[in-house]
Amino acid sequence: RMAELLNDPSILIGLGDGGAHVDMLCDSGYPTYLLGTWVRERGVLSLEQAVQRMTSDPADLFGITDRGRLRPGLAADVTIFDPASIGSSNRGERRFDLPGGGKRMVMPSRGVEYTFVNGYKTYAGGEVVGANAGVVLRDAARPGIQVIVRVVCWHVADRLKLHGCGRIPVPLAVRVAIP
Repeated sequence: RMAELLNDPSILIGLGDGGAHVDMLCDSGYPTYLLGTWVRERGVLSLEQAVQRMTSDPADLFGITDRGRLRPGLAADVTIFDPASIGSSNRGERRFDLPGGGKRMVMPSRGVEYTFVNGYKTYAGGEVVGANAGVVLRDAARPGIQVIVRVVCWHVADRLKLHGCGRIPVPLAVRVAIP
């Protein structure tokens, strides 16, 4: 079923949590998990299809015209990775590095060499480096519009894992407000 969902052009591949559950789960590794597991290991998507599904497809849907493609004059948001080693596990790691020793979950990735945001190097050799170059992205042509997006939500509740269910893809409809 996942092969069908990942190849359905009406489904936007993505994730949004905003850190609401930072101490319980971390699914931020979905891009590297997708590239390692569903592209390289299982061959469900080509590398080119997967990159398009995670870059230009969402940019087009949300009307963010200067992102999602490598072209002169557009923002230079680029991740350079090794296709032979890209990936992440399907479980996060606990770290106690929040103020007061608070717990958070992280999803370490493999195979990412560099990340550039707006043309500035922000990640290299496994470490965050350089400037915080990100900006809030908005669709200037459609302020306030609401878009209905079909997504796949990975439900990874520990109680389900205890019952042997593991990762369960759940199709949802999500209303996204674009301010």
